[in-house]
Amino acid sequence: QVQLVESGGGLVQPGGSLRLSCVASGFTFSNYAMTWIRQAPGKELEWVARITDRGTTIVHTPAVKGRFTISRDNAKNTLYLQMDRLRPEDTAVYYCARYSTPYYSDYIPKTDPLGQGTQVTVSS
Repeated sequence: QVQLVESGGGLVQPGGSLRLSCVASGFTFSNYAMTWIRQAPGKELEWVARITDRGTTIVHTPAVKGRFTISRDNAKNTLYLQMDRLRPEDTAVYYCARYSTPYYSDYIPKTDPLGQGTQVTVSS
């Protein structure tokens, strides 16, 4: 049974930092590209960052480029999102998701049901 469990969210002031984690189980983590996606209140799901199976290629959406960094540790079956210089518009529930291939594509994957996500709130 595939499980993706996100953690690390919280309340942070503008300009602050958080590090999100996503622990994967039920599949061979190192065989698949992964992505972070988010959903702000009243808005659709939005992709944030993508990473290939071995972590050799990454991409970030323009809104977070230079502030967020996606990474992974295949030995720990864990995906990360380092978020720096946070802004109020980054407030959302953040989810990790798996692509069905080693390389990502330009869509939000629906390989597995989304987990519970982790809430990030940026406010003073």
